[in-house]
Formats: sequence, C-alpha cells, structure tokens
Amino acid sequence: MGRILVTGATGQLGKVVTEELLKRTDAANIAVLVRDPEKAAAWQAKGVKVFKGDYNDYNSLVTAFQGTDKLYFISGNDVTGRISQHENVVNAAVAAQVKHVFYTSYQHEAEPGASAVGIVAEAHLATEKLLKASGLAYTILAHALYADVLPMFLGEKVLESGIIFLPAGDGKAPYATRYDMGVAGAILLLGAGHENKTYNLAADTSYSFGDIAQQLSELSGKPIKYIPASTADFTAQLTQAGVPAEGIHILAGFSGAIAQGEFDFPDTTLQQLLGRKPESLKAFLKAAYAEFV
Repeated sequence: MGRILVTGATGQLGKVVTEELLKRTDAANIAVLVRDPEKAAAWQAKGVKVFKGDYNDYNSLVTAFQGTDKLYFISGNDVTGRISQHENVVNAAVAAQVKHVFYTSYQHEAEPGASAVGIVAEAHLATEKLLKASGLAYTILAHALYADVLPMFLGEKVLESGIIFLPAGDGKAPYATRYDMGVAGAILLLGAGHENKTYNLAADTSYSFGDIAQQLSELSGKPIKYIPASTADFTAQLTQAGVPAEGIHILAGFSGAIAQGEFDFPDTTLQQLLGRKPESLKAFLKAAYAEFV
C-alpha cells in the first residue's frame, strides 16, 4: 500500500490515529508531520517516517507531502490563523500530488446559517470548499463535539458545587471521544471507496446538560443541578471569577451553538466503523471523575 501521512501527530487526536495505524499496518507505510521531531522519536525508531513541518511553512508541507497517497489533515488549533494555514495545507497537497485527503471538520447542517461559533465554523467550511475545488480526492470527517472537552464546560468543582451553569439551554449534542474518532480515522485511512464523501462521526444519542447533570448525580450519589444561564449572566459570573475573556468567549460561543442545536446530529456511522458501540457518555464521565465517583 502507499504512504499514509498524519499531520499534528503528536497532538491528542494525531497520537491516537498514528498508534492505531501502527497496530493495523507496517510502520513503513506511515509518516507523520510534527513541529518537534523529538516528540516522535519513538515512532521513528519503529520505522515511521518523521517530517518536521508547520502549517505556516508552505515549503515544509510540500516536502513532507511528497509520495503521500493518503493525508490525514487535522485542523489547526490557531483559530484566527486557521484559514490561511489550511490554504497552505491544501495547496501543498495539490503541489505534491497527494492522492487523497481526509480532513477533520465538524458536524453541521448541509447549508449552515449563522453560527454562535462563527470563526471556528467559518474556517472549517472554507477548508471544505477549498478541498472540493482543489481537484483532490477528499473525505470530510464531520466530528461531533468531543466528550473530552466536557470537564472544561462543567468546571473543576462541579461535584463540589452541585451546579452546572451554562448558556446552553435545552440543546443537545451526540458527544464522542477523541479516542473513538481517532480509531475510526485510522480504519477509514486503511479502507477503500471513501473518495469525495462526508462521514458524520458521532454517538447515536444526543444529550443535554440536564442529562449530563443526571448522569453525574447517579455516578456520584450527589445531587447535581443544571441551571440554564443567559449569556450575560454567564459572562458576568465567569468574569468575576477571574476567567480570561478569551476562555469565556469560547465557552459562551460553544454553549450558544449547542443551545441552537448546531451540533445535534446523532449518527450510527461511528459505531459501524468501529464494529462496536462508541464509549458511552456515562462511561466517559465515570472515568473523567474517577477520583470522585
């Protein structure tokens, strides 16, 4: 088989994809793009090809992408610079004649309207358009919200305070873990027939923060209450608590998007790819708060 290259391979998602590929194919078939090659030394010792590169460095991308059949393109974490970085990745893939690009996007409506997380949504949608116009074979991996970020939304002291206070209304989302997303990504990379398709990767059930409060109550034996906040009250409370403005903006934005149902697209595709049920939300919460429950 041809070479598979994973970008951002030392990040949380990239690590899962790379490790899963190593379980399923020879290391000689795998390459990774990293900013710090020392962090990928263990993979290099196993025979994985390691390239030093950065989304801001177009030439490094062209060099790394040479001879790549399938590129696992993880969206960048520089929210404000993401669109220009992604243009570099797509243009470099074209220049290097990459045969197939798998892009980690997000779940959204076929014709998305105004988003409460506009700058995030804008970058993903722009990248999808770039890929579709590039002439490259592509696969859009529309990820659900990661269960892994829930502790950030719930707060460190949620079991102590007994309160979840967010401007998310009654909105729901089909949370899934990064680990399950990464395993599914590796399976798709090693498969065939995925050209020019979009896969919704999510749990088959959506949950509100009221549901999450109930599950935490059952796990901890303590009453946990969800209080739907207004964005103004939420912002004021977190500002008073000393939370940085950028963090408040992100939490409020994603909460507002959840309230609007922007991520509420449960699906069975992830389960079908994995050949098993994805990790349940309750199992994730039990593990995340293991020292308390």
